[in-house]
Amino acid sequence: MSEVLNEELAYCGLICKTCPVYLATRVTDAKEQEKMRIEIARLCKEEYGLEYDLKDITDCDGCRTESDKLFSACRNCKIRICARDLGYENCVFCPEYVCDILKEFYDKDPSAKKNLDLFRQSIQYKQ
Repeated sequence: MSEVLNEELAYCGLICKTCPVYLATRVTDAKEQEKMRIEIARLCKEEYGLEYDLKDITDCDGCRTESDKLFSACRNCKIRICARDLGYENCVFCPEYVCDILKEFYDKDPSAKKNLDLFRQSIQYKQ
């Protein structure tokens, strides 16, 4: 896994640049963006049990951004808050990796764990 991909990884291992919210932020056609956000609200409910109104699906530049464009689920994410409070670039650098917060998330999205495990292996190889 390259350093470039590391820049795209969320703290939890999701890849922000493939996130539907991130992608919808970049769409300039208002009707297409609304259609995407309706689908995002549906996916959030089905996959994560989170209910959002269309107005809640805000623009997002990725969870590691310093800009104000941050999806509310990312802004309030326990994983993001923990990593930032501890000063980690992402969770692979934490000595408690994989913690209980991540384990709970990985039950819902195992691909994120796979991404971080691959990144963790790549940085261990370089050391």
